Amino acid sequence: MPGDLARRALAGTPFADVRWVDETGSTNADALALARQGAPEGIVLVADHQTAGRGRQGRTWEAPAAASLLVSVLLRPPAEVAGLVTMAVSVAAATAVHQVAGFAPRIKWPNDLVWPGDGSAPDRKLGGVLAEADWPARSPADAGWSPPPPDERVVVVVGMGLNINWPDALPDELRDIAIAANHVAGRTLDREAVLIAFLEALSAGYTELVQQRGESRLFADWRERSATLGNRVRVDLGANDLTGTAVDITAEGHLVVRTDEGDRRTIAVGDVVHLRPL
Repeated sequence: MPGDLARRALAGTPFADVRWVDETGSTNADALALARQGAPEGIVLVADHQTAGRGRQGRTWEAPAAASLLVSVLLRPPAEVAGLVTMAVSVAAATAVHQVAGFAPRIKWPNDLVWPGDGSAPDRKLGGVLAEADWPARSPADAGWSPPPPDERVVVVVGMGLNINWPDALPDELRDIAIAANHVAGRTLDREAVLIAFLEALSAGYTELVQQRGESRLFADWRERSATLGNRVRVDLGANDLTGTAVDITAEGHLVVRTDEGDRRTIAVGDVVHLRPL
């Protein structure tokens, strides 16, 4: 039965409740529904195929059936670190790919795993992470929103789509922007082995983040794997683009860019494009 190996391997960790189905609309939507019914932290939903998978800014996520690892994890972190959960998931995913596939993908801020280009070719997307939070209501609508206390637990569902075993001949529209782990590794990979390695790494990283907060190794681990820091970038902010060099991330996980005009801007949300060096 799909997931049996994972459930046995993860026994004793927070993520042993693995629920694997052939098809669903969206594992994130399913996990959020469970959370609203009072489900505990640690439930893991996996699907071979999603009919309504989502990415950032409402984008759809398309993948051949059984070709990708499509997984969502239900978490209830303290509000103080809820915004860093996506980073922890990205680091765990990169760790798992390195462990199982034998190569080290990089993390493009804020939420993509990429295989770096060689200077003449752009980075290609290996996977994406989408976090969706259910923040507790605590103020009347006409009084405005007030943040929860740092130690209050909030619902965060983190979904990931990771390209594992895709056909060698990608569609024309994906060939230059996407890649799968089997293309880089040169062999077919076991999705369940990647899932186990991912959840084991997440168990360690997430537990440390919750327990140690600002003392967690998460930032060092993320910086070590970053495809963005040190690179020239263009950030799409909607009405205007910002161009400069990505120089750091803040304690909240926001990107710090030194603009071409010489000032420093902190970006909480935005689409980043990596640019070639001048």
